[in-house]
Amino acid sequence: MKSKITGQRFLAVTLLNVLITVVEIIGGLLSGSLALLSDAFHNMGDSFSIILGYVAQQLGGKSENRRQTYGYRRAEILSALTNSLLLLVIAIFLIGEAIQRLGHPEHINGRLMLIVAVIGLLANFASAALLHSGSHDSLNVKATYLHVLSDALSSVAVIIGGIILSFVNVPWLDPLLTIGVAVYIGVEALPIISQTIKILMQSSPDLDYDKITTDLKAVPGVNDVHHVHAWMIDENHIIFSAHLNCDDLRLSEVEEIYSQVEKILREKYHICHITIQAECSRGRDENLFNTPVDEQHMINDKNTTK
Repeated sequence: MKSKITGQRFLAVTLLNVLITVVEIIGGLLSGSLALLSDAFHNMGDSFSIILGYVAQQLGGKSENRRQTYGYRRAEILSALTNSLLLLVIAIFLIGEAIQRLGHPEHINGRLMLIVAVIGLLANFASAALLHSGSHDSLNVKATYLHVLSDALSSVAVIIGGIILSFVNVPWLDPLLTIGVAVYIGVEALPIISQTIKILMQSSPDLDYDKITTDLKAVPGVNDVHHVHAWMIDENHIIFSAHLNCDDLRLSEVEEIYSQVEKILREKYHICHITIQAECSRGRDENLFNTPVDEQHMINDKNTTK
């Protein structure tokens, strides 16, 4: 069951991020820490991402209608993609700023940096705890959760840097920590970007199509399967359609086949929306994924000659 994060939780996380942003901007300017200022801008982006995530979740929960017959679930996927791309842009920006700072190191007030980072860490942990319950079931919430979690990691890195800089003057440590945090942010964002693009491109979900074919052909009255299409509305909802070559049966008998096929696809393969078209001999020259046999032979011959 897909969990929902309440509006109160999104509001609490947003307010916490705004508070962190203000504190870190002041602390970064006073201490001279690029890591703190970078984390402040990161948190500012997080506030936008959290609001976007909440709006997308509310929109995604709307029912199907004449304009959107599959509903609005793709809104959350678009939000997850936007949030992840924003993370990547922030990471690239931070790396660029840190490289420039490495060439022109500045004195850092390590103690002030440490105090502000501890405040940021506590607020980020509170935000992460509020979002954690929904991060396993929704790419949208997961993207927002990763924003907050990357901030927490950033705060840990800044705390370590602040402790060191409180005792030793190492000007290059602050930009080096910034680069490390930025790389982590980018690495965490890339898998979400990849998965959301696959969903938006209607790439096939991870299904064992050969096993599906075997299972469906085992249903009495089903002789073959072809013209298969499978895609995802979001990370939790798989759509599946197929044509079945069946015996020459009455419509009431075909409906019994439909019931058995749907039961297999729903219970064994967790497919939520199924469209089946029964045919007698039509389409027998098609392969599983709608490439006519003669055309497939031409493709195979062409690949063999290369």
